[in-house]
Amino acid sequence: MTAKATILVVDDDPSILRLLTMRLESAGYAVQSAESGERALALASVKRPDAVITDLKMGGMDGLALHDAVQKIAPGLPVIILTAHGTIPDAVIATQRGVFGFVPKPFDGKALLDQVERALRLSAAGGAADEEWRRDIISVSAAMGEVLRQAKLAAQSDSPILIRGATGSGKELVARAIHAASSRASGPFVVINCAAIPESLLESELFGTGPASESGAAEDDAEPGAFREAENGTLFLDEVDALPLALQPNLLRALQEHAARPSGNGGAPASVRLISGTTRNMGECVAAGEFREDLYYRLNVVGLVVPALAERREDIVPLANDFLRAAAVRHGKEARAFAPEALELLVSAPWPGNVPELENVVERAVLLATTAVIPAAVAQSALAAAPATLTPLDEAKRGFERDYLVRLLKITGGNVSRAARMAHRNRTEFYKLLDRHGLEPGMFKGERA
Repeated sequence: MTAKATILVVDDDPSILRLLTMRLESAGYAVQSAESGERALALASVKRPDAVITDLKMGGMDGLALHDAVQKIAPGLPVIILTAHGTIPDAVIATQRGVFGFVPKPFDGKALLDQVERALRLSAAGGAADEEWRRDIISVSAAMGEVLRQAKLAAQSDSPILIRGATGSGKELVARAIHAASSRASGPFVVINCAAIPESLLESELFGTGPASESGAAEDDAEPGAFREAENGTLFLDEVDALPLALQPNLLRALQEHAARPSGNGGAPASVRLISGTTRNMGECVAAGEFREDLYYRLNVVGLVVPALAERREDIVPLANDFLRAAAVRHGKEARAFAPEALELLVSAPWPGNVPELENVVERAVLLATTAVIPAAVAQSALAAAPATLTPLDEAKRGFERDYLVRLLKITGGNVSRAARMAHRNRTEFYKLLDRHGLEPGMFKGERA
């Protein structure tokens, strides 16, 4: 072992509990102990262990009941059951319920340690020294810890992953961590935001252009596209729900054929791990006809949900302290800590903007601070200046589209043909866009930007 994984041991016999603890600690593990299933469940809820060893027969909550309860808060957490009643029916029941291992009492020390090692290896647990892959993610919360455990397990295969979470919750950081934990870590990590690139350019950004493409690009001018740029690495498609319906078959084909296919060309093999991110419920997108069902299932082989900052408030203090240190260095300020009352304000704030909002508030507090310890009054002032909410994505996109159309019509003096050409849309599509925003070309006659 190169790091201390934490094992939760549970037995209502104090002597067995001490023996288990001594055996595991001598093997280099950190140990939490509990004399009842109820106490063990409380401990696991506060700080998630890497594995559980529990007696089967206990007063109150027995080992199987504890296993079932633990799986609700930490799905896949390996549970090894010890029992003096080592009958075949007990073993069958345990394994059918998903128990990782079944060891009879009196237990053989080496056999038990072998089980623990195997459980940790298969569950991707490794302890603090094995966290280089997730070094950019500052978190102590059990909720985020469970997401990262699942992420590390998923990193061991090349299956597509769909990460859902609010804006600013850390979807890209989780995607980067998965890449770092995978066999593709030495390859490129390429990010494409599907909502930030105009639809007319998105196809070439993803799949590239070739000499036979509609663009008429010469061979020397051909662009590889994100799939080829991510060769032997990972491609992260953020806001994948914004992918136009017209392009969704292309992405589906790329996943099915493991090939990037520039317009007008045959597919070229592309060994790429695809991770997608979204703020939306993709099932609802499918039901609304905005997203292909077959593509959704292809993308969602493994689904991860990143909790919002308000759902993991125990992360606010370590994040705030890290942001404070960075901001103090960046601005040459003496601020080095928050007063306890200031931290209480930060922990109790709503944080609709998630981690970026917290970072902005901390930076504002550092700039306002005149002392080494930032008091509650300064933290309150920084919080008061923060926007109450972020603009929803759909509203922001509508606002951008409306402003874009207004600017085009100002530039062209209301000439729809010219404006449509500049937007790379035909007149019919352009008129539909104008109707969507209640804009009339006559409003801009004679105006020039």
